[in-house]
This record gives sequence, structure tokens and C-alpha cells, in this order.
Amino acid sequence: MRVVTFSKDKTIDAGILRGDGVLPLRPLGYADTISFIAAGRAALDTARTKLDTSDASIIPLTSVQLLAPVPKPGKILCVGLNYRDHAIESKMELPKVPTIFVKFSSAVIGPDAPIVLPKASTQPDYEAEFAFVIGKHAKNVHRDEWRDYVFGYTIVNDVSARDVQLATTQWNLGKSFDTFAPIGPYIVTADEISDPHALDIKLSIGGETLQHSNTRHLIFGVGDLVEHISRIIPLEPGDIISTGTPAGVGLGRNPKRWLKPGEEIAIEIEKIGTLHNPVIAEA
Repeated sequence: MRVVTFSKDKTIDAGILRGDGVLPLRPLGYADTISFIAAGRAALDTARTKLDTSDASIIPLTSVQLLAPVPKPGKILCVGLNYRDHAIESKMELPKVPTIFVKFSSAVIGPDAPIVLPKASTQPDYEAEFAFVIGKHAKNVHRDEWRDYVFGYTIVNDVSARDVQLATTQWNLGKSFDTFAPIGPYIVTADEISDPHALDIKLSIGGETLQHSNTRHLIFGVGDLVEHISRIIPLEPGDIISTGTPAGVGLGRNPKRWLKPGEEIAIEIEKIGTLHNPVIAEA
């Protein structure tokens, strides 16, 4: 099942994709994706039943605009240096514990929305990331129980202003410019992906592949991250944990390669889909 947020006639709703259309969730009692996620298995079963009926009120995709599947997550937690090859290209030691930072929800945009390169940075960079979405309150979760707490999976582009990010030891501001958190195009529910640690991940710009790896190369997997983070802060339905980026980012290239206006970024993750975003300059 693919869970989306969409806009139609200036109204924002949650929905489920079916073919070339979307089933709105508001008539089923869910005004947004977070309320749907928090309702758990009962909500999923109700939506599946409705999808299977011939009288389902499907809206054509051509008449809606897809937004980020969770437009305002309570938390966006990101993991730094979580692929071995990216740590090596960054000339940093492999971490012994996960490096966690945040992106603020004000940075979230959806598929096909433009990434705006800010005037305050001259080193904007891309980062393809596999992300998972929390399904229920999680506190002090053991790593072996992670499947009970993951609702589904999506794609995040951890856009980064490297000059701002690396000016201090605190990364959050350099990661949180407006539009620096493209997410989507939807959430694939966890039942559709048997092993999230065996997914191809690729980023291309203008048809040129710049990142290509597999989630099997993560240093800390989903269970490790759920356990580590939930021991420190509680996780809630709709929270997004972005698991880090593989090698090939602009910062690690020689010469370095920064984003430019007029480019278009495509991030493809096996069994999840493709997230497209154009790049423009700040006016």
C-alpha cells in the first residue's frame, strides 16, 4: 500500500494510491497521514477493504498534486556517516554509535517541488537517503522488536549547505534551509518490503548517476537506530528517520560538485519508487 498526501482544489488530504488514482482517507475518518498511521492495523485493514470495493471513490492522479507524504513530521531525525563508503570519502572514522542530527519540518517539500538554492550558501549538496516512518509510540525498544514500530518506508533527499553545515560542529542549520527536505513520493507500507536492508539506492542528475549503493551497506540498520534513538527520546507516529547517504555526494568528489539552478535530481530506491525535484535559485 502506498500512502500519500495530496492537494486538490486548495484542500490537503491523505490518501492511498490505486492504479492511476487516489482513494481519499478523510471519508474513512482520517484527516491526515499521521492520524492514519497512528490508528494502526485497523486503519490499514479498513483502507484495504475500501480499495477492493468497486464503489471506492477514486480521484484521478492527474487532478491532484502530490505533497510530501507527511508534510509536517513531528521529528525528522537523520543519521550521519552511516554508509561505510561515505565515511571513507568524508575522511572520517567509522562511527561506533549513530551520529544523529535533525532537519526541521519547515524544510519539507514533496515530489516535483523545487529545491531552492539559498543566497546564503555557495556549496549546496545532494544526499540520497532511505528513510523509515514510525508507526506507534516507541520508547526503550529492543532492536529485535523494530518491525513492531515501523509503519513504512520512503525517500528523503538530505539537501545540505556544506559551507553552513561545516562552519561549526552543529549541522542542523546547514541541513534545514527552506526546501532542503524533499520527501516522497509516498510511504510504502512495511508489509510490502520484506527486507529493507537489501534495497538498491541511486541518485542521478540530468541522467548522470552520481550515487549508487545498497542498504545492505548501512553501518547501523533500522533495528539499531530504533533501539538507540528510543532509549534517549520517544518516537511518535509519523516521525521520520532518514538512514544516511552512500558515497558520491558533491562534497566527496574531486573537484567538488555543487547543485546548480536548472538541474533535476532523481532518487530511486528499489521497491519504493523515485523522488524527482528540480533545482532553482533563490529569487
